[in-house]
Amino acid sequence: MKQISSKPSSRSQKSKTGTGKKTPPAALTSELADAPTLAEQAYQRIEEQIITLQLAPGTILSENGLSESLEIGRTPIREALQRLAGEGLVQILPKRGVFVTETNIRTQLRLLELRREVQRLLATLAAERASAEEKTGFARIEAGLIRAAEHHDEALFAQLDRELDERMWEAARNEFIVKTMALMRGLSRRFWFEHYKRAGDLPLAATLHAKIAKAIGKGDAKGAAVASDRLIDYIESFSRETIGQ
Repeated sequence: MKQISSKPSSRSQKSKTGTGKKTPPAALTSELADAPTLAEQAYQRIEEQIITLQLAPGTILSENGLSESLEIGRTPIREALQRLAGEGLVQILPKRGVFVTETNIRTQLRLLELRREVQRLLATLAAERASAEEKTGFARIEAGLIRAAEHHDEALFAQLDRELDERMWEAARNEFIVKTMALMRGLSRRFWFEHYKRAGDLPLAATLHAKIAKAIGKGDAKGAAVASDRLIDYIESFSRETIGQ
């Protein structure tokens, strides 16, 4: 008599999955879904080079040159440049090329008029809506910004400045505020990088950012709004001091 095994055959195992191929773990699938697209990678890298003045105002940009230097295809590069043009960091001129835009004090001051109102609301909502885990993250950022202020650490400040923005965007739970702030961030950060060594006060700037993080970490909406206004007051004063440099 033929013995019947209690274990399913390899054929029956394959039939359950349809193809017999292993299904990727859920964590891996999620990780792949969260990975930035090539266009997003191109955008982030070009934006950072513009903001930190590696690509100075007035620089002519070539799709081919950027594609070679970043090792990313021309189509994602083109998409990234279109996005940067929408944010005012580059200008695309038909039949002439793509140029990194010049910084402009009048543009900066007009931008700050809007940024003051939007960032105050952003900080308020983040303080009201941040989860306990997110508040812990803001406390960590506060501590890091205080270290940056004490040690005049430019790299740490730049890193935590960006992280504070992104964590506020997440905690506020409002995609329209996020989109508005994203349009202003690049121009604001570039203006700072261009002028802060002559007119800026890095320890003060880091301390003012830390106060926003502290208020949000404590769930203090009013305190976060006040801290946001104090930061914009400083940035506006700093911006005006660049006139005539």
